[in-house]
Amino acid sequence: MKKLLKEFGEFINRGNVLDMAVGVIIGAAFTSIVTALTTNIINPLISMIGGSPEVKGMAFTFNGATVDFGAFISAVINFLIVAIVVFAIVKAFNKAQTAGAKLVKHADDEVVVAPKCPYCLEEVNVGATRCHHCGAELPEKAEAHVEKVK
Repeated sequence: MKKLLKEFGEFINRGNVLDMAVGVIIGAAFTSIVTALTTNIINPLISMIGGSPEVKGMAFTFNGATVDFGAFISAVINFLIVAIVVFAIVKAFNKAQTAGAKLVKHADDEVVVAPKCPYCLEEVNVGATRCHHCGAELPEKAEAHVEKVK
């Protein structure tokens, strides 16, 4: 138990908790925006197609229990919108991280440059023997090189 508390204390002091808390707060605010979009704009459009005045009208009662298809459709649409936005943010973050990793500074005036295919001039992975863009066989294994920054 003591070890667990020590690990938790280290986790709290790392600073990740603050980042996570900000993410949760922004996520909750964004979810309320998406819910408003779904309720006030998308649901009326769906109800126009379905013929019901409200998406909430897509419900029926059976033995005293109400099955509300409109609420389920709204929840699915909310989830899909939030998932698409989160996917786009993560994809952009990963792309920025990859781009930053390709330009790792070794000294104040040196930068590591990713190798390029001599045929299509696109960047290729270090150690590659074929270009993943054009499929050409590279004359030698691709290696990164260091260039002076001007």
